[in-house]
Amino acid sequence: MNISVIIPVYNAADYIEKAVQSVLQFMEVKELLLIDDGSKDGSREICREITAVDPRIKFIQHPDKKNHGVSATRNLGIDLASQEFIAFLDADDYYLPNRFDAEREYFKDPKIDGVFGALATEFITEKGKEEYMEKFMTDGLTTVYEKAEGKDVFLGLSEVNKNFGTFFSMIALTIRKKVLDQNKLRLNEKLKIGEDKEFIIKLSYYGYLKSGFIDQPVAIRTGHEHNTITKIKNNSQNFFHHQYLLYESLYFWAVKQKDIPEITKNLFRYKYMFSKIASKSGLSKYTNFIKYAIFNPRLLKTRYRYYALKNNPKI
Repeated sequence: MNISVIIPVYNAADYIEKAVQSVLQFMEVKELLLIDDGSKDGSREICREITAVDPRIKFIQHPDKKNHGVSATRNLGIDLASQEFIAFLDADDYYLPNRFDAEREYFKDPKIDGVFGALATEFITEKGKEEYMEKFMTDGLTTVYEKAEGKDVFLGLSEVNKNFGTFFSMIALTIRKKVLDQNKLRLNEKLKIGEDKEFIIKLSYYGYLKSGFIDQPVAIRTGHEHNTITKIKNNSQNFFHHQYLLYESLYFWAVKQKDIPEITKNLFRYKYMFSKIASKSGLSKYTNFIKYAIFNPRLLKTRYRYYALKNNPKI
């Protein structure tokens, strides 16, 4: 099992060395791509110094050396990765010693295209913990709740099976590169939030995924006040705007796939329609809701009507 690990780097000078050391402990890692995304805090200099430590490390920049966002940076890494398998890590996070234990066993089966596990969070600032708890209401594992493989993973992530869970982190995912190249699958660079969710849903449709360690962490997310994931507050217009963009993209992708169940397409459709309404304010929210309901009366019988009128995704 030969792995390329992709680490996007943006203003992470305080964390890079720990992330890199956590990757280099694995002999399966034959290539570590440190890809700078226009850092301004000295990260580039640290990356250049690190490349001298181990010949597996490569330091890369965007051709124009500017900031392009995490999706474009990961995509560049996918394009350049030379090994059979790809794994991801953020520059302020790190792998645990069991990171590839499940992969060593499951990838013996050639039909397995990807293995995923659980992610835990280590808080290094109180403000970071406060913001994280406000966002997610728990400091537990980022994981799914049932073991699954194949199409059952897709049905779970797309919420047909509501008991499965709707997300696992890319940091706990390992993929055969060929499944990405054969299906021309890359992260959606138009999405600023939710691009990882869209990616894993599509990946679970195109490839054969299998759950690894879902009840214990294989990697650690570092929690601090600069985490992008906690900056958009739940139930805000901005939150629903990003949800709208995510599910609009998923819906119009799904309708082009012949064997995706209609229930999945409808779930994507309802979510994108009502998150679009919920992203509005004032009278336009209610007039748009009435318009959609007239032409789509079934929507009145779904729980997604609450997204529009009450801005409460827990209902």
